[in-house]
Amino acid sequence: MVPKEKPLWKGFAFRLCLLSAGLFLCLQLGLRRSRAPAEKAGAAAARALPARGTEQRLGPVPARSSRKGSAEAHLGPGAGRPEAASASRRRVTYLRSSRRRSSEPACCPLQSLGSSRRKTIRWNVDLQPWASPTPSLNYEALRFLKYITTPQISCEHMNMNSLTDNSETIKKPWSICLDDRFSLVHRIKSKQCRLYSLGLSSDDNQFEISLANSGCEVHRFDPSIKSAHIQEGRHLWNHRLSIDWRDPNPAIAPHKLRSHTKKLGTILNEFGHQKIDVLKADMESAEWKILENLILEDIVEQIGQLVFEVHIHWPGFEVSGNDSTVVRYWYSLLKELELKDFRLFHTYKDLLKPQMFLKKEAFNASSCYTLSWVNTRWK
Repeated sequence: MVPKEKPLWKGFAFRLCLLSAGLFLCLQLGLRRSRAPAEKAGAAAARALPARGTEQRLGPVPARSSRKGSAEAHLGPGAGRPEAASASRRRVTYLRSSRRRSSEPACCPLQSLGSSRRKTIRWNVDLQPWASPTPSLNYEALRFLKYITTPQISCEHMNMNSLTDNSETIKKPWSICLDDRFSLVHRIKSKQCRLYSLGLSSDDNQFEISLANSGCEVHRFDPSIKSAHIQEGRHLWNHRLSIDWRDPNPAIAPHKLRSHTKKLGTILNEFGHQKIDVLKADMESAEWKILENLILEDIVEQIGQLVFEVHIHWPGFEVSGNDSTVVRYWYSLLKELELKDFRLFHTYKDLLKPQMFLKKEAFNASSCYTLSWVNTRWK
């Protein structure tokens, strides 16, 4: 007896069912893999949400981690995206590091990038005409030395003793103008003044201590101190930072000596400070390039009075050219201050320092002068 053949359509239907089941399994696996990154990003964002409340309880964010602070400033409504989630993780790490170093006082809340001051881009200082028809060191030096030794306005009150209970006389030559026509004396009396002091291992802190005792907010920047921020008393802060004329290049591994170096404009934005009533600087020949940076970025317009120790025994850091060109550059920087309505009211020639001018015993010049200017437009 011949066996009965099975219909062809039944075998085809069986194969079609197997193929459909395989396609369905592949589709399910594909959907799970595509949803996995989004679920991880959402979980990371959810873990970062409590950090906002934690940040409010911890108070102001310290300025010792500017890169992490700038990452916080970028966080916005799209925190659920992978990029925002990574920024949230950085913020959580920063808060944990703050707890581990709870012994350090918090200082200077970081300002969001959206409210940072917009910089005016200038690349060079406008050089003044030569002092003589042909470049001459003699003419340039005489013009420059006459300029730094001749006050442009008079100031009758430059003594801090009348404003503080400290009977010790402030060591010269750190002189500020306390005449009523300028706002500094009124801001000191109302305890609304701010002093930035730039120095390199300077032991003469009486000027800063006196202003802090009078109620001013005082910030000293010195890369030699041991901690990122040290608070002395109620109004005096010490920061392990050095002010420079450029910010470190993030693409280059920072050198040990430059690991705590920033521009003044960068620190102002990070600390959220819009004005400095007094800027004191003793930067051991770095003052010329720092002053150039303050002029080029219009930072000087945020400063009420400048008290700078200038060194003229050599050109200074990264100042190039022959002697007459260097002196012309120095003079042009000071004339830029004059164009910004700064007026020289006090000059001090340090006779205890070597009497040198560009490595020469010439022109009866000291190697070091302390100059004080007041911003006549300061309010």
